[in-house]
Amino acid sequence: MARSKNITPIEPIEDVTTEDGTGLALAKMRYEQGQLQSQVQEHEKQVRALAVTLGYQLPADATDPDLIQRDIAANMRRSVEACLEVGRGLTVLKAACSHGEFLPRLDALGLEARVAQKFMSAAAKFANASSTTHLAAIGNQTKLFELLVLDDDQVDDLLQLGHTGELKLDDIATMSVKELRAALREERAERKAAEEVSADKSKKIDALHKKLKRVQAAEPDEALQEITKEAAGWANDALGCLRGNLRLSMVTMRDHCEQHGLDLPTVFMAGIAGQLQAALNDLRTEFDLPDVSDAAIPEWVRQSQGGKSGD
Repeated sequence: MARSKNITPIEPIEDVTTEDGTGLALAKMRYEQGQLQSQVQEHEKQVRALAVTLGYQLPADATDPDLIQRDIAANMRRSVEACLEVGRGLTVLKAACSHGEFLPRLDALGLEARVAQKFMSAAAKFANASSTTHLAAIGNQTKLFELLVLDDDQVDDLLQLGHTGELKLDDIATMSVKELRAALREERAERKAAEEVSADKSKKIDALHKKLKRVQAAEPDEALQEITKEAAGWANDALGCLRGNLRLSMVTMRDHCEQHGLDLPTVFMAGIAGQLQAALNDLRTEFDLPDVSDAAIPEWVRQSQGGKSGD
């Protein structure tokens, strides 16, 4: 009689000797069942780990998708904490479901995939939200979803510091959804502008480093001339702002006050002039500069400023 071949199953299998070979089939079936059980246990382990990471309490301490789905349905209220719990539950449910099973369960919950994604995104973005006071200030689901446009670091600042930029958590509590949306647009615009300024500064610093290397490689006299021309250029920019935009602003203030019978804000204007004068005095003091006339300025500097020889 034939003896079944040795197979290494998850559980020991006794030798079975039959004429029709059913012993081998039985051993194979037990092996496949053991493999399937091992996969199920590994999947359950992953789901539990995800639940722990998100702070989601599995219903009845089980990973059964049916139980998780019922738990989500019970949490589908409109408070912010409930929304986050729904998002946590959906994230775990998705992990617990087999391929192609998640969307039908969303249909059973009456959730569109787009809305479900917002719940899950909120749960991920506000994962560090431990203060019920902070969550209560957000108010409702609609405001919570509006806040998803913030970057993670902005959300952390909002929850830990009570503000991000000019947007304050206390103000959010009293804002309408429309007002919050406008405030978020303004916050994003200011952040973008700050990032652009930072990038522009970085570019200018890089350009200065390159120029410095070029100057250092030149002959001393040529390098000095290059540096002084650059200083003259900055002076031209400052004078242009002083005699152009700044003066125009002051003229506009004067004309507006005369037209409407208002007092000219001379203290404010004098303060601006004083700051500029103080900055110039600091330069004179730092480099021990004499108070010289325009005639003492080198000819090539005067020409770079738009002057003419002999002025």
